[in-house]
Amino acid sequence: MFALVDCNNFYASCERIFRPDLENKPIVVLSNNDGCVIARSNEAKALNIPMGAPAFEYAKVFERHDVKVFSANFALYGDMSNRVMSILSGYSPDVEIYSIDEAFLKFSGFTHFNLTEQGLSMRKQVAQWTGIPISVGIAPTKALSKVANRIAKKFPERTESVYVIDSEEKRIKALKWLAIEDVWGIGRRHAKRLKALHIHTALDFTGLDDAWVRKHMSVVGLRLKHELQGLCRLDLEEVQAKKSIATTRSFETLYTEFADLKERVTTFAVSCAEKLRKQKSCCNALTVFIHTNPFRSDLPQHSRSVTLKLPFATNSSIELSQFALQALRQIFKSGYHYKKAGVIVHDFSPHENQQLKLFENRDLRHIPVMEAIDAINQRFGQQKVRLAAQDQKRIWKMKQQRLSPCYTTNIRDVITINV
Repeated sequence: MFALVDCNNFYASCERIFRPDLENKPIVVLSNNDGCVIARSNEAKALNIPMGAPAFEYAKVFERHDVKVFSANFALYGDMSNRVMSILSGYSPDVEIYSIDEAFLKFSGFTHFNLTEQGLSMRKQVAQWTGIPISVGIAPTKALSKVANRIAKKFPERTESVYVIDSEEKRIKALKWLAIEDVWGIGRRHAKRLKALHIHTALDFTGLDDAWVRKHMSVVGLRLKHELQGLCRLDLEEVQAKKSIATTRSFETLYTEFADLKERVTTFAVSCAEKLRKQKSCCNALTVFIHTNPFRSDLPQHSRSVTLKLPFATNSSIELSQFALQALRQIFKSGYHYKKAGVIVHDFSPHENQQLKLFENRDLRHIPVMEAIDAINQRFGQQKVRLAAQDQKRIWKMKQQRLSPCYTTNIRDVITINV
Protein backbone atom coordinates (compact mmCIF):
# COMPACT_ATOMS: atom_id res chain seq x y z
CA MET A 1 0.00 0.00 0.00
CA PHE A 2 1.08 3.56 -0.72
CA ALA A 3 0.23 6.73 1.18
CA LEU A 4 0.28 10.22 -0.28
CA VAL A 5 0.65 12.85 2.41
CA ASP A 6 -0.12 16.39 1.29
CA CYS A 7 0.23 19.53 3.42
CA ASN A 8 -2.95 21.61 3.11
CA ASN A 9 -2.38 25.08 1.62
CA PHE A 10 1.22 24.68 2.72
CA TYR A 11 2.66 28.18 2.26
CA ALA A 12 -0.39 29.82 3.83
CA SER A 13 -0.34 27.28 6.67
CA CYS A 14 3.33 28.09 7.38
CA GLU A 15 2.45 31.77 7.73
CA ARG A 16 -0.41 30.94 10.11
CA ILE A 17 1.64 28.79 12.47
CA PHE A 18 3.34 31.81 14.03
CA ARG A 19 0.40 34.19 13.56
CA PRO A 20 -2.70 32.78 15.32
CA ASP A 21 -4.51 36.00 14.48
CA LEU A 22 -4.55 34.87 10.83
CA GLU A 23 -6.76 31.88 11.55
CA ASN A 24 -9.84 31.91 9.27
CA LYS A 25 -8.47 34.98 7.46
CA PRO A 26 -7.87 34.98 3.69
CA ILE A 27 -4.15 34.62 2.89
CA VAL A 28 -2.20 34.73 -0.37
CA VAL A 29 1.51 34.22 -0.94
CA LEU A 30 3.25 35.94 -3.85
CA SER A 31 5.99 34.71 -6.17
CA ASN A 32 9.52 36.12 -6.43
CA ASN A 33 9.53 39.92 -6.65
CA ASP A 34 5.93 39.90 -5.38
CA GLY A 35 4.70 39.21 -8.90
CA CYS A 36 1.71 36.89 -8.75
CA VAL A 37 -0.25 34.62 -6.42
CA ILE A 38 1.33 31.18 -5.94
CA ALA A 39 -0.58 30.01 -2.85
CA ARG A 40 -3.99 30.68 -1.34
CA SER A 41 -5.81 29.75 1.83
CA ASN A 42 -9.29 28.28 1.54
CA GLU A 43 -10.74 31.66 2.48
CA ALA A 44 -8.85 33.32 -0.40
CA LYS A 45 -10.06 30.63 -2.79
CA ALA A 46 -13.62 31.38 -1.69
CA LEU A 47 -13.06 34.98 -2.83
CA ASN A 48 -12.33 33.62 -6.35
CA ILE A 49 -8.74 34.83 -6.31
CA PRO A 50 -7.18 32.65 -9.02
CA MET A 51 -3.79 30.97 -8.89
CA GLY A 52 -1.30 33.09 -10.80
CA ALA A 53 -3.29 36.28 -10.30
CA PRO A 54 -1.02 39.34 -10.88
CA ALA A 55 -0.63 41.09 -7.54
CA PHE A 56 -0.97 44.61 -8.98
CA GLU A 57 -4.25 43.75 -10.72
CA TYR A 58 -5.79 42.31 -7.54
CA ALA A 59 -4.50 44.97 -5.16
CA LYS A 60 -7.99 46.45 -4.72
CA VAL A 61 -9.50 43.00 -4.14
CA PHE A 62 -6.91 42.34 -1.44
CA GLU A 63 -7.70 45.65 0.22
CA ARG A 64 -11.48 45.30 -0.06
CA HIS A 65 -11.57 41.84 1.55
CA ASP A 66 -8.69 42.43 3.98
CA VAL A 67 -6.61 39.69 2.38
CA LYS A 68 -3.30 39.12 4.16
CA VAL A 69 -0.56 39.21 1.52
CA PHE A 70 2.92 37.73 2.03
CA SER A 71 6.08 37.60 -0.01
CA ALA A 72 7.35 34.05 -0.50
CA ASN A 73 9.48 33.08 2.50
CA PHE A 74 11.22 30.00 1.09
CA ALA A 75 13.64 29.74 4.01
CA LEU A 76 10.68 29.27 6.36
CA TYR A 77 8.77 26.95 4.01
CA GLY A 78 11.81 24.76 3.36
CA ASP A 79 12.56 24.36 7.05
CA MET A 80 8.94 23.51 7.91
CA SER A 81 8.87 21.01 5.04
CA ASN A 82 11.98 19.29 6.41
CA ARG A 83 10.30 19.01 9.82
CA VAL A 84 7.17 17.43 8.33
CA MET A 85 9.17 14.97 6.21
CA SER A 86 11.26 14.00 9.22
CA ILE A 87 8.11 13.08 11.13
CA LEU A 88 6.72 11.06 8.22
CA SER A 89 9.94 9.06 7.93
CA GLY A 90 9.14 7.60 11.35
CA TYR A 91 6.10 5.83 9.93
CA SER A 92 7.84 4.02 7.09
CA PRO A 93 11.46 3.54 6.02
CA ASP A 94 10.39 3.98 2.39
CA VAL A 95 9.65 7.65 1.70
CA GLU A 96 9.72 9.62 -1.56
CA ILE A 97 9.64 13.38 -1.12
CA TYR A 98 7.57 14.32 -4.14
CA SER A 99 7.55 18.08 -3.63
CA ILE A 100 8.01 20.62 -0.86
CA ASP A 101 4.57 19.76 0.54
CA GLU A 102 3.96 16.18 -0.67
CA ALA A 103 5.47 12.77 0.07
CA PHE A 104 4.73 9.18 -0.86
CA LEU A 105 5.15 6.48 1.80
CA LYS A 106 5.27 2.77 1.02
CA PHE A 107 3.76 0.45 3.59
CA SER A 108 5.41 -2.93 3.02
CA GLY A 109 4.70 -5.58 5.66
CA PHE A 110 1.84 -3.59 7.22
CA THR A 111 -0.72 -6.33 6.52
CA HIS A 112 -1.97 -6.49 10.10
CA PHE A 113 -1.93 -2.73 10.69
CA ASN A 114 -5.01 -0.52 10.58
CA LEU A 115 -3.88 1.96 7.93
CA THR A 116 -6.67 4.40 8.71
CA GLU A 117 -5.34 4.64 12.27
CA GLN A 118 -1.83 5.08 10.87
CA GLY A 119 -3.04 7.98 8.76
CA LEU A 120 -4.86 9.58 11.68
CA SER A 121 -1.76 9.18 13.84
CA MET A 122 0.38 10.87 11.17
CA ARG A 123 -2.04 13.73 10.90
CA LYS A 124 -2.22 14.22 14.66
CA GLN A 125 1.55 14.10 15.18
CA VAL A 126 2.37 16.48 12.32
CA ALA A 127 -0.26 18.92 13.61
CA GLN A 128 1.04 18.73 17.20
CA TRP A 129 4.72 18.97 16.34
CA THR A 130 4.60 21.51 13.50
CA GLY A 131 1.11 23.00 13.34
CA ILE A 132 0.79 22.04 9.66
CA PRO A 133 -2.54 20.40 8.66
CA ILE A 134 -2.16 17.43 6.31
CA SER A 135 -4.38 15.13 4.26
CA VAL A 136 -3.56 11.45 3.84
CA GLY A 137 -4.66 9.15 1.00
CA ILE A 138 -3.81 5.44 1.15
CA ALA A 139 -4.30 2.93 -1.67
CA PRO A 140 -2.65 -0.06 -3.44
CA THR A 141 -0.91 2.16 -6.05
CA LYS A 142 0.59 5.64 -6.21
CA ALA A 143 -2.04 6.90 -8.65
CA LEU A 144 -4.87 5.60 -6.49
CA SER A 145 -3.28 7.15 -3.39
CA LYS A 146 -3.49 10.48 -5.24
CA VAL A 147 -7.20 9.84 -5.75
CA ALA A 148 -7.64 8.88 -2.09
CA ASN A 149 -5.83 12.03 -0.98
CA ARG A 150 -8.11 14.15 -3.13
CA ILE A 151 -11.14 12.59 -1.44
CA ALA A 152 -9.61 13.13 2.02
CA LYS A 153 -9.04 16.79 1.21
CA LYS A 154 -12.44 17.31 -0.43
CA PHE A 155 -14.46 15.78 2.43
CA PRO A 156 -12.47 16.52 5.63
CA GLU A 157 -15.48 16.29 7.96
CA ARG A 158 -16.51 12.83 6.75
CA THR A 159 -12.99 11.41 6.41
CA GLU A 160 -11.10 13.30 9.14
CA SER A 161 -8.72 14.13 6.25
CA VAL A 162 -7.68 10.45 5.95
CA TYR A 163 -9.10 8.11 3.31
CA VAL A 164 -8.10 4.55 2.46
CA ILE A 165 -9.02 2.76 -0.77
CA ASP A 166 -8.78 -0.83 0.38
CA SER A 167 -11.53 -2.55 -1.57
CA GLU A 168 -12.72 -2.86 -5.16
CA GLU A 169 -15.97 -1.16 -4.23
CA LYS A 170 -14.11 1.92 -2.92
CA ARG A 171 -11.87 2.01 -5.99
CA ILE A 172 -14.81 1.97 -8.41
CA LYS A 173 -16.70 4.59 -6.40
CA ALA A 174 -13.66 6.88 -6.22
CA LEU A 175 -12.88 6.64 -9.94
CA LYS A 176 -16.52 7.26 -10.84
CA TRP A 177 -16.40 10.44 -8.73
CA LEU A 178 -13.09 11.80 -10.10
CA ALA A 179 -13.32 13.96 -13.25
CA ILE A 180 -10.86 13.06 -16.01
CA GLU A 181 -9.19 16.49 -15.93
CA ASP A 182 -8.39 15.97 -12.22
CA VAL A 183 -6.55 12.68 -12.72
CA TRP A 184 -2.87 12.82 -11.76
CA GLY A 185 -0.86 12.89 -15.00
CA ILE A 186 -3.73 13.84 -17.33
CA GLY A 187 -2.87 17.22 -18.79
CA ARG A 188 -5.14 19.74 -20.46
CA ARG A 189 -4.45 18.44 -23.96
CA HIS A 190 -5.18 14.81 -23.11
CA ALA A 191 -8.26 15.77 -21.08
CA LYS A 192 -9.69 17.63 -24.08
CA ARG A 193 -9.07 14.66 -26.38
CA LEU A 194 -10.58 12.19 -23.92
CA LYS A 195 -13.68 14.30 -23.37
CA ALA A 196 -14.21 14.37 -27.13
CA LEU A 197 -14.38 10.57 -26.89
CA HIS A 198 -16.94 10.84 -24.06
CA ILE A 199 -14.38 9.88 -21.41
CA HIS A 200 -15.46 12.10 -18.52
CA THR A 201 -14.30 10.24 -15.40
CA ALA A 202 -11.30 8.27 -14.24
CA LEU A 203 -13.44 5.14 -14.39
CA ASP A 204 -14.22 5.80 -18.06
CA PHE A 205 -10.48 6.10 -18.70
CA THR A 206 -9.75 2.68 -17.19
CA GLY A 207 -12.20 1.14 -19.68
CA LEU A 208 -10.17 2.24 -22.72
CA ASP A 209 -8.26 -0.30 -24.80
CA ASP A 210 -4.59 -0.67 -23.82
CA ALA A 211 -3.42 -0.35 -27.42
CA TRP A 212 -5.27 2.96 -27.90
CA VAL A 213 -3.87 4.40 -24.67
CA ARG A 214 -0.32 3.39 -25.55
CA LYS A 215 -0.62 4.81 -29.08
CA HIS A 216 -2.11 8.17 -28.09
CA MET A 217 -0.71 8.64 -24.56
CA SER A 218 2.54 6.63 -24.72
CA VAL A 219 3.67 4.10 -22.15
CA VAL A 220 3.27 6.75 -19.43
CA GLY A 221 -0.48 6.90 -20.04
CA LEU A 222 -0.69 3.11 -20.11
CA ARG A 223 1.07 2.87 -16.74
CA LEU A 224 -1.37 5.42 -15.34
CA LYS A 225 -4.34 3.39 -16.59
CA HIS A 226 -3.00 0.22 -14.97
CA GLU A 227 -2.32 2.10 -11.74
CA LEU A 228 -5.92 3.30 -11.62
CA GLN A 229 -7.01 -0.30 -12.19
CA GLY A 230 -5.12 -1.25 -9.05
CA LEU A 231 -2.08 -2.76 -10.80
CA CYS A 232 1.13 -1.41 -9.29
CA ARG A 233 3.35 0.01 -12.04
CA LEU A 234 5.08 2.86 -10.21
CA ASP A 235 7.37 2.36 -7.25
CA LEU A 236 9.00 4.99 -5.06
CA GLU A 237 11.71 6.88 -6.91
CA GLU A 238 15.18 6.92 -5.41
CA VAL A 239 16.94 10.23 -4.87
CA GLN A 240 19.38 10.74 -7.71
CA ALA A 241 22.09 13.30 -8.24
CA LYS A 242 20.93 16.15 -10.45
CA LYS A 243 22.18 16.26 -14.03
CA SER A 244 22.18 20.05 -14.12
CA ILE A 245 21.93 22.78 -11.50
CA ALA A 246 20.57 26.26 -12.15
CA THR A 247 20.44 29.43 -10.09
CA THR A 248 18.35 32.14 -11.74
CA ARG A 249 16.66 35.24 -10.37
CA SER A 250 14.66 38.23 -11.51
CA PHE A 251 15.96 41.48 -10.07
CA GLU A 252 14.09 43.87 -7.82
CA THR A 253 14.98 46.66 -10.25
CA LEU A 254 16.40 47.01 -13.74
CA TYR A 255 20.20 46.85 -14.05
CA THR A 256 22.13 48.75 -16.71
CA GLU A 257 25.70 48.55 -15.41
CA PHE A 258 28.07 45.63 -15.91
CA ALA A 259 29.18 45.90 -12.26
CA ASP A 260 25.65 45.13 -11.04
CA LEU A 261 25.30 42.09 -13.27
CA LYS A 262 28.81 41.00 -12.34
CA GLU A 263 27.88 40.85 -8.67
CA ARG A 264 24.65 38.94 -9.39
CA VAL A 265 26.28 36.39 -11.70
CA THR A 266 29.06 35.84 -9.15
CA THR A 267 26.48 35.11 -6.46
CA PHE A 268 24.61 32.70 -8.75
CA ALA A 269 27.84 30.87 -9.62
CA VAL A 270 28.69 30.54 -5.92
CA SER A 271 25.24 29.09 -5.24
CA CYS A 272 25.69 26.51 -8.03
CA ALA A 273 29.12 25.59 -6.66
CA GLU A 274 27.67 25.00 -3.18
CA LYS A 275 25.02 22.69 -4.61
CA LEU A 276 27.66 20.80 -6.60
CA ARG A 277 29.74 20.23 -3.49
CA LYS A 278 26.67 19.09 -1.58
CA GLN A 279 26.05 16.27 -4.06
CA LYS A 280 29.82 15.61 -4.37
CA SER A 281 30.00 16.52 -8.06
CA CYS A 282 32.09 18.74 -10.32
CA CYS A 283 30.90 20.36 -13.55
CA ASN A 284 32.60 20.43 -16.92
CA ALA A 285 30.38 23.06 -18.58
CA LEU A 286 28.65 26.27 -17.58
CA THR A 287 25.90 28.43 -19.14
CA VAL A 288 25.19 32.08 -18.35
CA PHE A 289 22.17 34.00 -19.62
CA ILE A 290 20.84 37.54 -19.26
CA HIS A 291 17.71 39.18 -20.60
CA THR A 292 15.69 42.34 -20.35
CA ASN A 293 12.04 42.65 -19.30
CA PRO A 294 9.89 41.50 -22.28
CA PHE A 295 6.86 43.29 -20.82
CA ARG A 296 8.56 46.69 -21.08
CA SER A 297 7.71 47.53 -24.69
CA ASP A 298 9.01 51.05 -24.08
CA LEU A 299 12.56 49.73 -23.66
CA PRO A 300 14.93 48.05 -26.16
CA GLN A 301 15.12 44.27 -25.75
CA HIS A 302 18.17 42.05 -25.49
CA SER A 303 18.46 38.39 -24.56
CA ARG A 304 21.54 36.21 -24.87
CA SER A 305 23.17 33.14 -23.41
CA VAL A 306 26.52 31.44 -23.82
CA THR A 307 27.85 28.02 -22.83
CA LEU A 308 31.48 27.47 -21.90
CA LYS A 309 33.22 24.11 -21.99
CA LEU A 310 35.48 24.32 -18.96
CA PRO A 311 39.17 23.41 -19.29
CA PHE A 312 38.82 21.21 -16.19
CA ALA A 313 36.10 19.91 -13.90
CA THR A 314 35.56 21.95 -10.74
CA ASN A 315 33.15 22.78 -7.94
CA SER A 316 35.16 25.67 -6.54
CA SER A 317 33.17 28.85 -5.99
CA ILE A 318 36.24 30.87 -6.94
CA GLU A 319 36.86 29.09 -10.24
CA LEU A 320 33.22 28.84 -11.27
CA SER A 321 32.63 32.54 -10.60
CA GLN A 322 35.66 33.37 -12.78
CA PHE A 323 34.32 31.26 -15.63
CA ALA A 324 30.83 32.74 -15.20
CA LEU A 325 32.18 36.30 -15.46
CA GLN A 326 34.14 35.30 -18.54
CA ALA A 327 30.87 34.18 -20.11
CA LEU A 328 29.06 37.33 -18.95
CA ARG A 329 31.60 39.56 -20.68
CA GLN A 330 30.83 37.79 -23.96
CA ILE A 331 27.09 38.50 -23.86
CA PHE A 332 26.75 41.80 -21.98
CA LYS A 333 25.81 44.85 -24.02
CA SER A 334 25.52 48.33 -22.58
CA GLY A 335 22.45 50.44 -23.19
CA TYR A 336 19.95 47.81 -22.06
CA HIS A 337 17.91 47.44 -18.88
CA TYR A 338 18.40 43.89 -17.60
CA LYS A 339 15.73 42.20 -15.49
CA LYS A 340 16.98 38.62 -15.07
CA ALA A 341 20.15 36.55 -15.17
CA GLY A 342 21.12 32.99 -14.39
CA VAL A 343 23.93 30.46 -14.17
CA ILE A 344 23.49 26.80 -15.11
CA VAL A 345 26.16 24.15 -14.54
CA HIS A 346 26.05 20.77 -16.28
CA ASP A 347 28.10 17.83 -17.58
CA PHE A 348 28.87 16.47 -14.13
CA SER A 349 31.56 14.08 -12.96
CA PRO A 350 32.20 12.62 -9.47
CA HIS A 351 34.20 14.82 -7.13
CA GLU A 352 36.37 11.90 -5.97
CA ASN A 353 37.26 10.64 -9.45
CA GLN A 354 38.61 13.34 -11.75
CA GLN A 355 40.50 12.84 -15.00
CA LEU A 356 43.61 15.03 -14.86
CA LYS A 357 44.59 17.14 -17.87
CA LEU A 358 48.10 17.50 -19.23
CA PHE A 359 48.44 21.30 -19.07
CA GLU A 360 45.61 22.77 -16.99
CA ASN A 361 43.86 21.46 -13.88
CA ARG A 362 41.81 22.81 -10.99
CA ASP A 363 43.62 24.42 -8.09
CA LEU A 364 43.69 21.70 -5.44
CA ARG A 365 44.22 24.30 -2.73
CA HIS A 366 40.60 25.35 -3.21
CA ILE A 367 39.28 22.00 -1.97
CA PRO A 368 40.07 22.48 1.77
CA VAL A 369 39.13 26.16 1.49
CA MET A 370 35.67 25.29 0.13
CA GLU A 371 35.22 22.62 2.82
CA ALA A 372 36.00 25.19 5.51
CA ILE A 373 33.63 27.78 3.99
CA ASP A 374 30.80 25.23 3.74
CA ALA A 375 31.32 24.20 7.37
CA ILE A 376 31.22 27.81 8.59
CA ASN A 377 28.16 28.70 6.51
CA GLN A 378 26.35 25.56 7.64
CA ARG A 379 27.00 26.37 11.27
CA PHE A 380 26.42 30.11 11.32
CA GLY A 381 23.97 30.72 8.48
CA GLN A 382 23.65 31.09 4.74
CA GLN A 383 26.75 32.60 3.12
CA LYS A 384 28.30 34.17 6.20
CA VAL A 385 31.56 33.76 4.28
CA ARG A 386 31.36 35.16 0.75
CA LEU A 387 33.61 36.11 -2.11
CA ALA A 388 34.75 39.72 -2.18
CA ALA A 389 32.91 40.21 -5.49
CA GLN A 390 29.58 39.48 -3.80
CA ASP A 391 27.37 42.01 -2.06
CA GLN A 392 28.24 41.73 1.62
CA LYS A 393 24.78 42.82 2.80
CA ARG A 394 22.28 40.93 0.65
CA ILE A 395 22.42 37.50 -0.97
CA TRP A 396 19.22 37.64 -3.05
CA LYS A 397 18.07 40.96 -4.42
CA MET A 398 14.37 40.63 -4.95
CA LYS A 399 11.32 42.72 -4.22
CA GLN A 400 9.97 41.26 -0.96
CA GLN A 401 8.00 44.05 0.64
CA ARG A 402 5.71 41.68 2.57
CA LEU A 403 8.25 39.13 3.79
CA SER A 404 7.43 37.49 7.11
CA PRO A 405 10.18 36.75 9.67
CA CYS A 406 12.28 33.58 9.32
CA TYR A 407 10.94 32.25 12.61
CA THR A 408 12.79 28.92 12.52
CA THR A 409 16.00 29.73 10.65
CA ASN A 410 17.12 33.12 11.97
CA ILE A 411 17.88 33.56 15.66
CA ARG A 412 16.88 37.21 15.49
CA ASP A 413 13.39 36.22 14.30
CA VAL A 414 12.64 33.62 16.98
CA ILE A 415 9.35 34.40 18.67
CA THR A 416 9.60 35.85 22.17
CA ILE A 417 6.86 35.11 24.69
CA ASN A 418 5.90 37.78 27.18
CA VAL A 419 4.58 36.33 30.43
